[in-house]
Amino acid sequence: MKHILLLLSVLFALPVFSQKMKTVEGEYTYHAPENVTLEEAKRIALDRAKIQALADVFGTIVSQTNATHVQNRNGSSDIDFLSIGGSEVKGEWIETVGEPQYDISYEQGMLVVKVSVKGKAREIVSAQIDIKAKVLRNGTEDKFESDGFRDGDDLYLSFVSPVSGYLAVYLVDAEQKAYCLLPYRSQTDGIYKVEANRRYVFFNIKEAPPQERQYVDEYVMTCSRSSEYNQIYVIFSPQPFAKAVDSSSSETLPRELGLEDFQKWLVNIRRKDYRTILINKQIIINMK
Repeated sequence: MKHILLLLSVLFALPVFSQKMKTVEGEYTYHAPENVTLEEAKRIALDRAKIQALADVFGTIVSQTNATHVQNRNGSSDIDFLSIGGSEVKGEWIETVGEPQYDISYEQGMLVVKVSVKGKAREIVSAQIDIKAKVLRNGTEDKFESDGFRDGDDLYLSFVSPVSGYLAVYLVDAEQKAYCLLPYRSQTDGIYKVEANRRYVFFNIKEAPPQERQYVDEYVMTCSRSSEYNQIYVIFSPQPFAKAVDSSSSETLPRELGLEDFQKWLVNIRRKDYRTILINKQIIINMK
């Protein structure tokens, strides 16, 4: 009976430590420079609207060594978005509710993008694990980090974590398809474990451990338009999790699923495990 009572007390205590989701809303108007495309301007405006929403609800971390986070203008404090990074806002975006609303206009020949967005978020109450993920172009050393590719370039990813854990990597293309880059397509357990303090280079057979080389997929970036934007999602947790349910449509492409199904899977993973870390990197592929 003592064991049963102890178990019940633990179960009832769990919700006390869980992080509550909050509904947040943000709005931002972005005046785009001439060299920024409409697609890129919409992405920047949306990112900053999310930061505004998180900052309004959870606040920001302001230190004496970096006082540019808050500016005082005519007696009121304004947030300087150019100096706020994701780690400096005391909240994280979990899920977008509905579709962001855009208002596109031009002022004196300058593109102006106004966006409003609503979503679910939670407060960051502890320091996140300091993982490092770098998208590499045509080389396996970190000096080859790049967000700009050309048709035919090789894609690699370097990764380091201070703790052991589990990793998944996805690429979302311009056609709104999510491709599972890691675990590799021939790995059937749906999970990829990484060791602490070890530098990994993925998508390169020579850099892979000998026992894994039979599984490694190598990727070449392709582009069917003048330019394409892709999103790379790096998902890490010290707790085990499995990749999303996907399917194979081609022998030359990674396994895939629709963007909506991918987003539902990602939201579910992050809701269940607050230690899940998401790194989102945007890359552009241009025709030669």
